[in-house]
Amino acid sequence: MPRPLEELIRCLPRHLRSAEAARRAIERGLHDPSAFRAALLDVPAGERDGWADLVLGLDDLPLDGPSLPAGGVPYLPCSVEVLLRVIDEAPVRASDVFVDIGAGPGRAMTLVHLLTGAGAVGVEIQPELVHAAADLTARLGLPRVRCIEGDAATLAADMVVGSVFFLYCPFSGARLEKVLDDLEPVARTSPLRLCCVDLPLPPRPWLTSVAGGGAGLEIHRAAPAGGARLDK
Repeated sequence: MPRPLEELIRCLPRHLRSAEAARRAIERGLHDPSAFRAALLDVPAGERDGWADLVLGLDDLPLDGPSLPAGGVPYLPCSVEVLLRVIDEAPVRASDVFVDIGAGPGRAMTLVHLLTGAGAVGVEIQPELVHAAADLTARLGLPRVRCIEGDAATLAADMVVGSVFFLYCPFSGARLEKVLDDLEPVARTSPLRLCCVDLPLPPRPWLTSVAGGGAGLEIHRAAPAGGARLDK
């Protein structure tokens, strides 16, 4: 479980100043992804999640509500280390649009945007978590990051702007099958990368598995008709 901000501050005294400076730069519209990543990497790996939560002003783990559907997985934050692997291994560039399926309160999509400059869209079925994500992006003033309320099983086909899709075990079974089937037409028109954490994908002929980044991360690529490349 995440620690309260007061405890994080006591545990991270050396990095509190850099977290505050990063947050002020974001709020003032002076954010630079390279500088943000450098500040994050200056923090020891075991303390980076706490540092990121200080920057974002996140405290307690949000509670799941009654709108969590059967078969849905309760929200748990993805670690910063896994997100860094996603960014490097997918890779995620400033020109990408990162789509977080099951975005919760928007932590992962916001961090990926801050670390890369990529546009970010979250899809979340629980309205309470969507409101939390909207509050987060409004507080930080991030117009290129937004969360959509809805069921990914019905919205995936409309995610034509997405180029990197992130699934931190949001669901499995028939819901996952439908999301994959709905993404296939999107993959025919533009190159996609699917980054899955603790979520084995059912095989699809249009998806090619590539080396993952460890910690349960698997990356799959899909090239559109004509064989467009997805070089790093």
